Amino acid sequence: FVKGTSFDTGTIRAVHARLGREPDWVSVTLGVFVCQGCSLIHRSIESLRQVKSVLQDTFEDKEIELITSMGNEAAKAKYEQQVPPFYHRPSHTDCRILREQWIRAKYERQEFIHIEKQEEGFLWKRGRDNGQFLSRKFILSEREGALKYFNKQDAKEPKAIMRIQTLNATFQPAKIGNPCGLQITYLRDNSTRNIFVYHEDSKEMVDWFTAIRAARFHYQKVAFPGANDEDLVPRLTRNFMKEGYMEKTGPRHTEGFKKRWFTMDDRRLMYFKDPLDAYARGEVFIGSKENSYTVVSGLPPSIQGYHWKYGITIETPDRKFLFACETEAEQKDWIAAFQRVVNRPMMPQEYAGTQTHSRHRKKLSKSESEKLTVSLSLCS
Repeated sequence: FVKGTSFDTGTIRAVHARLGREPDWVSVTLGVFVCQGCSLIHRSIESLRQVKSVLQDTFEDKEIELITSMGNEAAKAKYEQQVPPFYHRPSHTDCRILREQWIRAKYERQEFIHIEKQEEGFLWKRGRDNGQFLSRKFILSEREGALKYFNKQDAKEPKAIMRIQTLNATFQPAKIGNPCGLQITYLRDNSTRNIFVYHEDSKEMVDWFTAIRAARFHYQKVAFPGANDEDLVPRLTRNFMKEGYMEKTGPRHTEGFKKRWFTMDDRRLMYFKDPLDAYARGEVFIGSKENSYTVVSGLPPSIQGYHWKYGITIETPDRKFLFACETEAEQKDWIAAFQRVVNRPMMPQEYAGTQTHSRHRKKLSKSESEKLTVSLSLCS
């Protein structure tokens, strides 16, 4: 298929293993194989747009020479030689902004030969009460161990201080309604606080995401001096396990079911009146089956008042939580997410986070607060 020359099966097999899928396309600009999804991104970048089909296109002699002399492993050695351990290397399952900026960072800007770092700038932040996005100054200080933002450009004191040990960032373009939308979460008074931000420039947004990962990485290197980089990297940032609408009832199970937005963040199940609320209405800790946590399909026979018929019951040592899903597919997805958490044995540091939190319950004591903060920083 290549002007009388074919790529050997070993090369194809190696590329297949690295990409996680068949290498149907090849960049004749770089001399590397790419999957179909990444080929579309390459085509959208002027300097990288020359992409050909492995099976359908013909190749010039100079293109064959580049592909055989470069290849994916040589390109990786050239363009990824200084990728920091904290940098998120996206796969085909990640959102487009992460994949595009990874490609641009490697091949267009060649950042991993000369690494730049961003610590200060302006982002559009959603207002907690009015929902308006306004420009706010953000500063990420590794020395202070915090991400701060200011309501006014000349303000001396920050509006909020987000400690790095409980900080998380995850891209949420659909929820926020912007392709560069980022959701930042941290603990405030032992409740999860959500901040929604974006920037018009996707590079700026990915730079902030990477800066947060860098700060988290350096914090954990100090907190856990004996840990390997490979053990720390999965803890830097995390995507939510599952999000969506369900109905819920109260602790007495006689209250009417209300539609709420739910987010499953590791072992914390949070529910909100609106997906973009700053605070959850309540947070439920989901432990392991060894600690008497179980997930059951359906609702108890005596329960009434639900509108959606696909029920889920979560049994904890203290009480049962009852939910209802709109479709059977959603029910199965939620049960699968809950089951993954329940089937995973709890680590010792997770036991401090077993309280169920509500916006209406009293604040924890200082000692309880410190225990919970340590727990979340260790398991995040």
